[in-house]
Amino acid sequence: MSLLVKASKAGGTIVDVTPASAGWRYVGFRALRLAAGELAAVAMPGRELCVVVLSGRIDVRGPHGEWLDLGGRASVFDDSPPWAVYLPDGAGLEVRARTAAEVGVASAPGGGSLRARAIDPSTMKRSVRGAGSNTRYVCDILPETEPAHHLLVVEVRTPPGHSSSYPPHKHDTDAAPQETQLEETYYHRLNPAQGFAFQRVYTDDRSLDESHAVEDRDVVMVPRGYHPVVVPHGYESYYLNVMAGPKRAWHFHNDPAHEWMLKR
Repeated sequence: MSLLVKASKAGGTIVDVTPASAGWRYVGFRALRLAAGELAAVAMPGRELCVVVLSGRIDVRGPHGEWLDLGGRASVFDDSPPWAVYLPDGAGLEVRARTAAEVGVASAPGGGSLRARAIDPSTMKRSVRGAGSNTRYVCDILPETEPAHHLLVVEVRTPPGHSSSYPPHKHDTDAAPQETQLEETYYHRLNPAQGFAFQRVYTDDRSLDESHAVEDRDVVMVPRGYHPVVVPHGYESYYLNVMAGPKRAWHFHNDPAHEWMLKR
């Protein structure tokens, strides 16, 4: 099975990754394309959700409450963080677009009693990671410092000609605090949209070694292994990461063959 999930060019559901389709236990990710006034029903009982307003404005309603007129970014490439909603259980959720909108729905096992809440952009930590042609811009949407059962959600913008998720790192071994086991999806956007990026997913023994040319709105699944991204000249990259595993903590291990560059 390929780790690359190609985006649908038409219709409301752009991509839909479930634990069953991915062959793993925790992470689910769905991206929705909504016209103004369009309603999408999301039924994921027993799974916690983080609904991310990638662009446009939406209303979110469900058994846990309602949150109206969230969003405002024209594009994921705007220099601003997104609005999001955390729900401990995804049963009976409705998302209605006030304007044309793109929405990411991250999911993982949940169903507990944590408080449903809107996540205000002003509360999100933004940071610059890397240096030189390894510089990228990170926004922590649902980090491990905020309540959730399993989900971790972050978005990253990478300038043209830069590398990202680099040096290559992995988080596939339950050996905290040195490393934690986390499944992960990358939802890729490119600017301009006809662009592409490259992502490799590989293990030390190369029993897994896939490299993909990623186009706008494709998803790459990372069940294990290192997973760097490289962006060609002229195109800006965005990706939304969803991670989840048995422990809700992000501890990673760099590929020793490439870790030397951090000491320069």
